[in-house]
Amino acid sequence: MPVVDVDPDALRGLTGHTEKTDEEFKDDLFGLGLEFEGETDDGELQFEFAPDRLDRLSVEGVARSLRYHYGDDRGVYVPEVNDAEWTIEVDESVPDERPYVTGAVVRGVDLDESALESLIQLQEKLHATMGRGRAKGAIGIHDLAMVKGAPLREGAERSITYRGIEPDGETFVPLDSNDELTPAEVLEEHDTGRTYADLVSEYDRYPAIYDELGLFSFPPVINGRRTEVDTESRELLVELTGTDQWTIDKMCTIVCYALSARGATIEEVEVAYADGATHPEEYGPELVRPNLEVDEKSVSHDRIETLLGVDFEPEAVVDCFERSGLDASYTLDETVTYEVEIPPYRVDVLHPLDLVDDVGRAYGFDELEPRYPDVGTVGGRHERTRLEDAVRTSLVGLGFEDLLNFHMTSGVENYDRMRLEPGTDLLGGGEPVEITEPYSEEYTQLRTWALPSLLLLLEGNTHNAYPQDVAEIGFVAEGDESENTNVAESRHVAGAVARRDASYETAKGRLQAVCDDFGVELETPRTDHPTFIDGRTASVVVDGESVGVIGEVHPEVLVEHDLEVPVAAFEFDLDALR
Repeated sequence: MPVVDVDPDALRGLTGHTEKTDEEFKDDLFGLGLEFEGETDDGELQFEFAPDRLDRLSVEGVARSLRYHYGDDRGVYVPEVNDAEWTIEVDESVPDERPYVTGAVVRGVDLDESALESLIQLQEKLHATMGRGRAKGAIGIHDLAMVKGAPLREGAERSITYRGIEPDGETFVPLDSNDELTPAEVLEEHDTGRTYADLVSEYDRYPAIYDELGLFSFPPVINGRRTEVDTESRELLVELTGTDQWTIDKMCTIVCYALSARGATIEEVEVAYADGATHPEEYGPELVRPNLEVDEKSVSHDRIETLLGVDFEPEAVVDCFERSGLDASYTLDETVTYEVEIPPYRVDVLHPLDLVDDVGRAYGFDELEPRYPDVGTVGGRHERTRLEDAVRTSLVGLGFEDLLNFHMTSGVENYDRMRLEPGTDLLGGGEPVEITEPYSEEYTQLRTWALPSLLLLLEGNTHNAYPQDVAEIGFVAEGDESENTNVAESRHVAGAVARRDASYETAKGRLQAVCDDFGVELETPRTDHPTFIDGRTASVVVDGESVGVIGEVHPEVLVEHDLEVPVAAFEFDLDALR
């Protein structure tokens, strides 16, 4: 959880509530979900923030929330934006690993020491959160007076260029240095360069931003000293580069809102991706930024009342939305439904539940009255959990080692190494549920079946003695548009017998014993499955319904997993034993 330093005097000035004491601010912010963590040596208040409200990573964002909380501001606020005078040209030489750029021009900003420190803190906190340590997005802020635009481009007065540069190419003087250094030398000799070297060191070309005078920014590592911002700076160029256009656009928006709160005027920039340059497909090769479009979501009145346990009049709900910085209107058909407008700095509103949370905070969670549920219940294990425990006991009694494996895997492990194609009707062949931003190439999707996990374990235990009989009852998922989440979730039972004499009959005997324990009828008609040997594979049919597969694992799969003994295995849906 990020901890942000807040100057209480700046907070009083930005909220307009000079009468507020530090203690009152602490109480008010606690009501907004910000917990007081202590004070700095300079007397600044430290608050721990929920990582979803990134617009509160600066004193300006905190003050905005408080003004809504106090009722001084209402509804969606979008700052006025002047037409673009600057263009960011994106050259085709930009590294493919970091292709996207966005930005804004800020004029008339008044940066005293407190404002400058707040801006720097916001920049670094955004780097650490949305920017994933600058890997996904990085912010550069420059004194516009020191940037010399290249010759005029049609539709804009001045332009800078985002391009790729050879590691030992042009030199520049980075921040906190007096020496002319190449980008490669920055990574080797400069403290900041060494800190962030891993982000770009493997690139063939490094990202760089040029004006007519030459290189002035080496993202995501460090800016040039020539355009350094200080308290005398009145006009700023904000540029962001990254691996995802949406992310850097939202980071740019949050910075622009913070500077707008200081009285600055925001000015658009044009972003023009050259032919051959990678551009964001959802936006096209020409963009106007910052993107301050208002989003819309809907939520029903019944859902708000059910979750909060409060009977509201529709006008009261609209009032709560407006005091949360949102705009809302409602329609009355069979039920009341609210159409809610969401300002561009709110990156956290992803679901109707987020809207309900805003209503609850505006109403005041302390005002909610506890009440006993209408039906009293006694705690106990869920029916599915009892079934799992019973099946697990049966498997252990049959000699299996019980496993607990990761639910995430990769397409290579889930499909390729199992000789299986995605998008088929075979067990394990369902459409993958992919992770949008995977942390590792090893975990890019949820597994569609459990057997690959068992074989991975056997692969890692070839140095141990055989027999190795392993089993797991675990979570699997596949894409399914008929589900309201577009994901079909289930629990599977999988077992594998690895030994010199492992055969179809070995696995079938274990499976039959499990079915007998639960009083269900098992049939095993012949079938085909690419993971198993032809002629030694059968469907698992329980009480007349096909629920899985059993067979001897194909030699190619065994070789792929470095297994030198036969493996017979089965897998089926746990619900078949109910």
